[in-house]
Amino acid sequence: MLKTRILTAVIILPLFLAALFYLQDIFWATLLLILTIIGSREWSNLSKFSVKNTTLYMVLTTLIGGELLFLLSESVKTDPYASDFLWVYAGSLLFWIIGVPLFLKKSLVIKNPVALMLIGWFVLIPICLALYQLRAISPLLLLGFMATIWISDTAAYFTGRALGKRKLAAKISPGKTWEGVAGALVAVLVYGLIWDYMVPEASLVTTLIPLLLFMTVLGIIGDLFESLIKRQADMKDSGNILPGHGGILDRIDALTSTLPLAILALLIFQSPSL
Repeated sequence: MLKTRILTAVIILPLFLAALFYLQDIFWATLLLILTIIGSREWSNLSKFSVKNTTLYMVLTTLIGGELLFLLSESVKTDPYASDFLWVYAGSLLFWIIGVPLFLKKSLVIKNPVALMLIGWFVLIPICLALYQLRAISPLLLLGFMATIWISDTAAYFTGRALGKRKLAAKISPGKTWEGVAGALVAVLVYGLIWDYMVPEASLVTTLIPLLLFMTVLGIIGDLFESLIKRQADMKDSGNILPGHGGILDRIDALTSTLPLAILALLIFQSPSL
């Protein structure tokens, strides 16, 4: 299993980096829409949708995601910091800091297909738009934000294995510990200080590091959310499209809750027009 995971990562990472830095905008948008559609298929499986509802959900996701991506692409042509979709990113933040913690605390079981479709869109649509707009601002900046989550996950895993004793959410994800959370925060703090040191502009400590630490916390919440959804669906992975890694949702669980926050923070605090 470990060998398969490493092999998949070795293949996928260079392809992703090539797409991130070299794909034309239209092809980047197409790639994001395809991944979102695949994500909607996986969400349908987790939600136990019927064939009819799965087809409907994937079609609606294609139409909604495609239209929003088109509108966003038109906006960022003139201004990468366009705030047209600020409401989407703000709604995503509220979903992750209010709705999901309540969901996790009570271990709610939602069976209504319409409610599950809406929740799926709260998970999938904002990250799709955030990935497009962050890349329009700076591919390197987008990579930096994504690296925050990768560093957080890696540090949490190894710290938890070495020192973990107190369970974070034993009924949802038994492997996660409070020591792992602490390790993730320390690692991201160090990462943020290095980032700040390497940027030749004015110090970003007061803005960048709090953002990265907040992203770390939200990333853990996003991870726990998908873990609970999979546990309720009695599924180990959301899919099998990535050998050794599971599905698309398994790979972006922490990103779904963090990248919309990252672009929201940029639009509010860094936009030249504000």
